[in-house]
Amino acid sequence: MTDFAGTSRAPVAGTPPRGTAVTLARVRLGAGGPPVRVRVADGGVTHVVAEQGPPASAGLVAGDRVLDLDGRVLLPGLWDAHVHLAEWASARRRLDLSGTASAREVADRVRDHGRTAPGGSVLFGYGFRDGLWSDAPHKELLDAALPDRPVALVSADLHAVWLNSACLALAGRGDHPTGLVREHEGHVVLSALPEAPAETVDDWVADACRAAAARGVTGVIDFQFGDTVGAWERRSADVPPAVRVAAAVYPSHLDAALARGLRTGSGIGAHGDLVRVGPLKLFTDGSLNTRTALCRDPYPGLEGADGAHGIEPAVHAIGDRANTVALDAFEAVRCRGRIEHAQLLSPEDLPRFAELDVVAGVQPRHATDDRDVADRYWAGRTERAFAYADLLAAGARLEFGSDAPVSPLDPWLAVASAVSRTDDGRPAWHPEQRLPVRDALAAAARGRRLIRVGDPADLVVVDADPLTADPDTLRAMPVHATMTDGRWTHGPY
Repeated sequence: MTDFAGTSRAPVAGTPPRGTAVTLARVRLGAGGPPVRVRVADGGVTHVVAEQGPPASAGLVAGDRVLDLDGRVLLPGLWDAHVHLAEWASARRRLDLSGTASAREVADRVRDHGRTAPGGSVLFGYGFRDGLWSDAPHKELLDAALPDRPVALVSADLHAVWLNSACLALAGRGDHPTGLVREHEGHVVLSALPEAPAETVDDWVADACRAAAARGVTGVIDFQFGDTVGAWERRSADVPPAVRVAAAVYPSHLDAALARGLRTGSGIGAHGDLVRVGPLKLFTDGSLNTRTALCRDPYPGLEGADGAHGIEPAVHAIGDRANTVALDAFEAVRCRGRIEHAQLLSPEDLPRFAELDVVAGVQPRHATDDRDVADRYWAGRTERAFAYADLLAAGARLEFGSDAPVSPLDPWLAVASAVSRTDDGRPAWHPEQRLPVRDALAAAARGRRLIRVGDPADLVVVDADPLTADPDTLRAMPVHATMTDGRWTHGPY
């Protein structure tokens, strides 16, 4: 075992069949270690040997392809353990509202974009964060900016939708007083709006998966709302996806999945080795920016609201009270599982993740994106927010995700945020919660710290050593090539 310390839907050009044997020569496993050779065949790692050894020790046989990687660094393939893939694929083509500082600024962007964008259909935007705005989102602002075209703007956390009067009427909610629709009601409104054809969305998703592979991603857990299993059965009927996919099940589709005998880990579609059933997605609360996370203490200025929007025992948990509820549910039923986000935790709950064998699926980019919102609404409690070092010290297993489109689908942004606890030049926010690079990489690889014989050949080759890279280099890590299941999904091969 070796520590790594160190819109066409066609497959990637030059990708060899899964059974092709490839030896990666002159590759390093990080931390200035000596070069090694890693042989891959039939989708798995068959040999990891010192470069100076005889060719036979690397399992080289006639027909093996040898690739000289010229001293580059080889890592276990990275995962995004929380993404909404269709939403992310669509958001890449929508009006980007990230960084807007007020409702007025959003309305101005909508007006300017509407002057040049093709008319007729709904104008979709995404990415606004209103938690720190001095003015409030309201339909009248969008009506004045673009009165004759439906406008639907999705918040950065996916927990609110801001619509103008034309779009509210289109969704059958013409009597809504403000146009800002939160939580479940927001998802219902969005589902009533015209959607792109399934084949178009599938092409967008395939393109997004290839873009993810270009950043070293070899797998994702897709928490897209709706019939995610059915969507992936359709998408993987022909060409295998560029990444492994675990497709989440939502309660509305649970009975159908159980009737088919599906369980977490079941292969689905024509490429069941790559596309599998993921976890059941449930909710305990909402989000921080939308002020619907379930907390023990009220939100400043919102003392009359408890943040509860249909609270159920579930795995999505943002606030400290929600996390306690979720952990209590796991303890009561004694099943393994995940808590998604785990953003604000009570100290007594930290060791329960390990005790109950519950994975903390966290998004480090949220810690840097939401630090100012947390300082306002969780004042006096932020030492317990995004407490990754404390979770790790308590024995919890961390798995990184992006929650894309909440943050971009790029695991290196998560690694850099976890290591530095800042992404804008300010001092680290709660630096005591920073993670060592080695631990951050493991969390980005679903716990893999080694490249071992017998492992699946999910690998990424990078041009810089992450263990010696500064945060800026980590954030923009140059990815040379990515391999999933023994096939190149990105790179020159």
